[in-house]
Amino acid sequence: MLGRMATEVLSSQALNRATLARQLLLTREKMPVLRAVEHLVGLQAQLARPPYLALWSRLQGFQRDSLTNLAHKRDVVRGTMMRGTLHLMSAKDYLRYRGMYRPMLTAAMNSILKERAASLDLPALLATARPFLDEKPRTFEEVRAHLMKHHVDGDERAMGFATRMLLPLIQVPEDGLDWGWPGNSGFTLAESWLGMPLDTDEDASPLVLRYLAAFGPATVADMQTWSGLKPLKHAFEKVRGKLVEFRDEKKRVLFDLPKAPRPPEDTPAPVRFLPDYDNLILSHADRTRVVTDEHRKAMYTGNLRVQPVFLVDGRVAGMWSTERKKGSATLVCKPFVPLKKPARDALTQEGEDVLRFTEPEATSVAVKFGT
Repeated sequence: MLGRMATEVLSSQALNRATLARQLLLTREKMPVLRAVEHLVGLQAQLARPPYLALWSRLQGFQRDSLTNLAHKRDVVRGTMMRGTLHLMSAKDYLRYRGMYRPMLTAAMNSILKERAASLDLPALLATARPFLDEKPRTFEEVRAHLMKHHVDGDERAMGFATRMLLPLIQVPEDGLDWGWPGNSGFTLAESWLGMPLDTDEDASPLVLRYLAAFGPATVADMQTWSGLKPLKHAFEKVRGKLVEFRDEKKRVLFDLPKAPRPPEDTPAPVRFLPDYDNLILSHADRTRVVTDEHRKAMYTGNLRVQPVFLVDGRVAGMWSTERKKGSATLVCKPFVPLKKPARDALTQEGEDVLRFTEPEATSVAVKFGT
């Protein structure tokens, strides 16, 4: 049985520092960009810009072109993966793990479409979509229009969504863009873009080790939340001999890699600005190691978008946004609670650097604190 040997208790503070270390947020690491993307097991990429800022906050000297060039070289790809959402992955990881997500993506499609899914002739639908997407990159407006020509009585939106979830598709980067991908990117088949077939192995146990390296110590439920894959007890059991076990303050069993970093609780944590949907915020069932439940609710908009946040002493302390006016750029911090002067000073310095990265054409930058 999982968890029968767990004895040592890890406090919330210990979990915080361990997670920050895995997420490269205790210090900016000197690490190649591709290696960082693989270490993090991908980056949430529902919007094009967040992965760039996520890496800038984690790596020494990160430059936009270093990621964009990897995408054009097809070493990094943007496609649907964990939780049925867009992620930026290494091509190697996408090929290895995309097939594993097929049952989850099918279930997610059925859950969202409900009775609309029953009306779809999926084999015919995918047989229509596949060669069209294989021919060249297509936007989903083009895909839906093509499907309606061949399935005139079909549910246009449902057919488009099913195609997006069931076919392994890559969003193709374009030249000359600040963040690599336009808002309406074209998609093509992954096998064609990468020139290799997807792995069909659905054994999730190797992914357990990758998840713990990036997000541990963690529970089975934590990995299920991050991945969208359920159940995962058997996958943990298969690699249990390679893991160490702890308990959290609520007596839940936590798994980890024996040699993974677990820094002392008093390890300093610098202020950091994180983008929309950052990995740190979305990858555990219990997120109190980095954000209180009350503050977590405030981070979500009505359409479930996760707002950009900043960290003070390793925990989410507020949200931020950018204002542009003529040539100036201002970063607006909205703390959840009043901040002491050292924290405000550190956020001001870091925030100005954020703007120099995200708004390089601005003639002046400033940071202000709102409510």
